[in-house]
Amino acid sequence: MKIAFNEGTTFESATLEQNLEYCEKYGYDYIEIRTIDQLKDYLQTHTLDDLKRYFDTHKIKPLSLNAICFFNNRTEEDEKEIFTEFKDYLAICQKLECEYICAVPSNIDVTEKGKTKLAEINESAVRVLREFADLAKPYGVKIALEFIGIPENTIHTFKHAYQIVEQVNRDNVGLVYDTFQFTGMGSRFSDVEKHMADKIFIFHINDVDDYPTGQMRDTDRIWPGYGVIDLKRHLQLLKDLNYDFVASIELFRPEYYQMKPEEVIRKAKETTEEVIQKYFRIKKRAESVHSIRLSLVYFKY
Repeated sequence: MKIAFNEGTTFESATLEQNLEYCEKYGYDYIEIRTIDQLKDYLQTHTLDDLKRYFDTHKIKPLSLNAICFFNNRTEEDEKEIFTEFKDYLAICQKLECEYICAVPSNIDVTEKGKTKLAEINESAVRVLREFADLAKPYGVKIALEFIGIPENTIHTFKHAYQIVEQVNRDNVGLVYDTFQFTGMGSRFSDVEKHMADKIFIFHINDVDDYPTGQMRDTDRIWPGYGVIDLKRHLQLLKDLNYDFVASIELFRPEYYQMKPEEVIRKAKETTEEVIQKYFRIKKRAESVHSIRLSLVYFKY
């Protein structure tokens, strides 16, 4: 298993340049680039060519652009802007040789007045993701749908997210499997089946404080192994699915934003490796980048 760093973990305390420096220092294999702010800030004083040169001359590599946000159930005008943004992301992926774009579903008003029917959610998500997939195919880019484990999100369980991906039916559309999102709205381990293995593109690892289902929020995330998520079961499940690509640490805890970024990045890797090494061999960065992405096993029934 390779280790990645998601910039959300330091987005209030560090720049992209700092994250790259410390991730390289502490031996991360990948970084998930936070496009909505840290990359924008970087490009105020640098170019994509500068960033490409960094990746070309260092061991750390880009895993994903994180993220194309709130892509479904938008107004016609908003949707046009989403597609413009997505096309910009594809150009960035091409420049940086970045394989994945994470896609985050929209939140909705959950009051009686603002409710949205499930059929409308599904239709919009499937239609937009299919268009994303068709646009991304010539670039060799894959879209990883990340369900969000809060009540107001339109796609908030693993089961629903997989149903959407199944309806999209494109080779380059799959899932982000996030332990916090999985726990947040009570996704069930029994809903993750062997034939779904090839649709798990990216694994986000984190933990959370002890709050009831539906009340957990991003700010409640905590170092892996320090909270209530059954990480042992998640990791055993992924091992059973023959997933052995990357574990990306993603935290949004306010206390961590008050710490020195270098200490957060060091601690995040330390706690992540401590948890996963019981189930997976931590692969060294000297191994060929061409051999690290597992060809997932297709199961027959």
